[in-house]
Amino acid sequence: MTTSPKPVDATADAWHVLRNRTFDEIAIGDSASLERTFSSQDIHMFALQSGDVDPERAVSSSVRDTTEAACANVLISAVLSTRLPGPGTRYVSQNLCFLGAVRPGDRLTVQMQVTGKDTANHHVTLACTCTNQEGVAVFQGQVEVVAPTERIERTRTVLPEIHPDAQGRTGLQSLLAHVAHLQPIRVAVAHPCDAPSLSAALEARHAGLIEPVLVGPRARLEAVAAEAGLDLADVAIVDAPHSHAAAQQAVALAATGEVEALMKGSLHTDELMSALVSAAAGLRTKRRVSHCFLLQTPAYPRPFIVTDAAINIAPNLEQKADIIRNAIELAQVIGVREPKVAILAAVETVSPTMAATLDAAALCKMADRGQITGGLLDGPLAFDNAVSIAAARIKGIVSEVAGQADILVVPDLESGNMLAKQLIFMGGAASAGIVLGAKVPVILTSRADSRDTRIASCAIALMLAHHYRLSPP
Repeated sequence: MTTSPKPVDATADAWHVLRNRTFDEIAIGDSASLERTFSSQDIHMFALQSGDVDPERAVSSSVRDTTEAACANVLISAVLSTRLPGPGTRYVSQNLCFLGAVRPGDRLTVQMQVTGKDTANHHVTLACTCTNQEGVAVFQGQVEVVAPTERIERTRTVLPEIHPDAQGRTGLQSLLAHVAHLQPIRVAVAHPCDAPSLSAALEARHAGLIEPVLVGPRARLEAVAAEAGLDLADVAIVDAPHSHAAAQQAVALAATGEVEALMKGSLHTDELMSALVSAAAGLRTKRRVSHCFLLQTPAYPRPFIVTDAAINIAPNLEQKADIIRNAIELAQVIGVREPKVAILAAVETVSPTMAATLDAAALCKMADRGQITGGLLDGPLAFDNAVSIAAARIKGIVSEVAGQADILVVPDLESGNMLAKQLIFMGGAASAGIVLGAKVPVILTSRADSRDTRIASCAIALMLAHHYRLSPP
């Protein structure tokens, strides 16, 4: 029995293999093009390469000068090295005229066409033009190269992702460096009766962030420490018979000012939060208590907040207003002067059949009337429009918030919790969790959280506690 050979997938082959065009194969009029969406991350990278000390400024404004030139060089080099003439091409010179600014989210198309050949030295001249998604010319000019004379084929390389950080530090390292000048705060750790929660408190102490006061059954705490090889010498312990009592005593320590923050141990979140919001505890403020995830993912150029994904199950309009106020306060404490707040829904238009879109519209009007201050609000926005300028532009959304959100306000706890955990477990996001709206910050972490998440959450609480000394909630 014989079988016919499988047909060759020319498209797949072209994608995986780079082939050049030799000088003899190139004709006057031959052309090639490439399309690329210019992202905020590109701006960060170009700004860092050019020595720009404030890449954040470039993200929020038109890109000119050195970063625009870098954009042009990248696009032209990509066409020359991969398409026309391809591998083996050598640059000789270029002469470009810049006609318009490049903005984050612009979809740029560079077109190159052969206009001249010199057989004496194998030089090829190409005219180049770059336009944005509106057909407006960004730059134009000509490039001269030496075209290869021999065939070159090679497998297309999959490049690693590059995520710019001016100091080459991780998010946690940057956060710890930011709070290094702050004195540690006393924190009541409620019922840290397992190795992860107990070790997190002690590691935060070692990092100079907190002075833990362990609240729980002394014998059980000592047994956990012994089994995990942890040293409780010089660590304050308040003996409490069980988790419920530990939550109440930890809250009492905060109410009397003996500690400046609370930290969840191995007890259930409901136990600690019930003790916190009790009218008898004395820790409530005029605001609704809410939770914020502070996240940093390789796919987004700066940290951002997702709220509320842990406490308020189905918040109403008034409660969402407080959730936003709390998140704005956190953003300002970590250094975002006027955070951009995206109120999320499944669509970006107001629909009477979708409550989340109605709430979003009302919240934006509340901000217009001064009922919510300190941030720029827009909504409803679908998730893609909130974090991608390109997506927002394609849909015709004109907004100072779209594509650049610092705060993502979710419709309810379920959607927020799924969003945050997808970003953490599948998107590689670093995270921290904190509760605001009470008189003290609450470090609310999950048993599944990493060591870095717990340490980062303590660093956020440290900043908030020092802020509360000057501006009590």
